[in-house]
Amino acid sequence: MEFQLAWRNIWRNPRRTVIIMIAVIIGVWTMITLTSLMRGMINDMFENGISTLTGDIKIYPAGYHNDPSVDYRIKDFGSILSKIQKTFPQGAAYVSRVRVNAIVSNARHSDGVTLVGIDPETETDVSFIGSGVVSGRELSAADKNAIVVGQALLDKFETRIGHKLIMMSQNAQNEISSKAFRIVGVYRARLKSTEKLFVFVSKHSAQKMLGIGNAVSEISIVIKDHQTAELAANNIRNILEDPSIEVYSWKDLLPMLKAYIEIFDGFIILWYLVVFVAMAFGIVNTMLMAVFERMREFGLLKALGMKPKLILRSVLIESGIILILGTIAGNLLALLSVTIISSVGIDLSALATGFEYAGMSSIIYPEIFVKDVVLANIVVLALGLLVSAYPAVKASRITPVEAMAHI
Repeated sequence: MEFQLAWRNIWRNPRRTVIIMIAVIIGVWTMITLTSLMRGMINDMFENGISTLTGDIKIYPAGYHNDPSVDYRIKDFGSILSKIQKTFPQGAAYVSRVRVNAIVSNARHSDGVTLVGIDPETETDVSFIGSGVVSGRELSAADKNAIVVGQALLDKFETRIGHKLIMMSQNAQNEISSKAFRIVGVYRARLKSTEKLFVFVSKHSAQKMLGIGNAVSEISIVIKDHQTAELAANNIRNILEDPSIEVYSWKDLLPMLKAYIEIFDGFIILWYLVVFVAMAFGIVNTMLMAVFERMREFGLLKALGMKPKLILRSVLIESGIILILGTIAGNLLALLSVTIISSVGIDLSALATGFEYAGMSSIIYPEIFVKDVVLANIVVLALGLLVSAYPAVKASRITPVEAMAHI
């Protein structure tokens, strides 16, 4: 019966009820939509960082992380893999690579790049290059002088597929080694800077050019649950216990991204509180108006013997119904908005340079996280009832005498 009475009471003044609902709807919609957009930006940075040859876990020879040169290499990576493979979570994938700084040149241009020797068949589930080739063909393990470059580098060097590039880098004998490679494929990446930085050859070609035998520069591991990377890295360290080997998680290799994620979690709570404060003023003012308009009614109920706590409860039930209806509508509107935006993305190519500096793509796709939706609803419902308690208390404290004097 209390809910029936509350339902009838909130529609006694439809305009006022609709105003409160609109405030709640806009608040919930703003919370979820903006948070989804920010989540999309953070996830885009994360995926870019992981797929751009970083992975969740990296195994380096000691010293390589600070000085990525051919002097530091893992000579027997097979024995390392045999020890640690049993610790990999289900669905994990790994690759070994040769990776050194190099100079690439042709008749017109020269520039510094990172030369990466890969096993093409194993890169598919680990990095962007496994599925990034858009023109020409992918590398194969049998290629001896083939190279795959980024579209941005191809444009910069004013060259095309079939032409040659000269690669130069320091070899294992501390001499400059050079080799001509023919462009067989062109890849696309989310960031133009990635396309300019990395060039790919077969691992065997890189090893032969640098004179390092079967040695590699790194072992990269990708796991399904990125948040467990630090635990998995610690397990690998404990198993190896080798001072000549260093193990890093993505949190060690991407400290700025780690800081962004930690800051963003706090930003969500702060943003929710800011939106709610703006919404709370409307709720309190409108509910106070409703209470003062019904002061004679509350006085009559008190004169008939209704206890203050029942009046308090009835006003809170009315507020709760409005908040629930507004929250449901706000959730649906936010879901619809994010779905529409996600289908096309938000094109920020005009700010591409600044976004690339932060490791973000120029097109952002918002993503809804269940925990963000739940938090937004809890904030609106719980704090909404809390601020509604003030008008409810005012209503419960009205005496029949005060109500009679009220015009």
